[in-house]
Amino acid sequence: MIKISSIFLKYLSLFLLIFSLSGCLKPPYTNLNNDELQALLEQGIPIYDIRRPEEWRKTGVVEGSRLLTFVDKGGKLKPNFLPQFTQEIDKNQPVILICRTGNRTDTLARHLMEKLGYTNVYNVRYGITDWIREKRPTLKPH
Repeated sequence: MIKISSIFLKYLSLFLLIFSLSGCLKPPYTNLNNDELQALLEQGIPIYDIRRPEEWRKTGVVEGSRLLTFVDKGGKLKPNFLPQFTQEIDKNQPVILICRTGNRTDTLARHLMEKLGYTNVYNVRYGITDWIREKRPTLKPH
């Protein structure tokens, strides 16, 4: 009986630890679906498409997107990205980020909030891929 109770308590403790830490895993930014994205765009919140020019040409972009490449094809940060972004967007201004599938914007959104002090960053969770999958409109980039 003591052996069972001891094992039960160990598993219960492990479960409680994992459960309590799960709240720490929530991203500091807000993930958006396409309906939420559309609503924020209608409010005039700026959207930055951080993909590369060849990606913009291949798929088009969401209307109103500001085009600013975050990383090159090899994954290296573009030197002009952060200086230009931080000059254009105040730390307390809401901003939406979009990429192909939401992975690059996840990385950038975390960095902006955790390291640079931005307070209101939105990530389009599944990126332009999901926007297109839902047959939403895109425009050719300028």
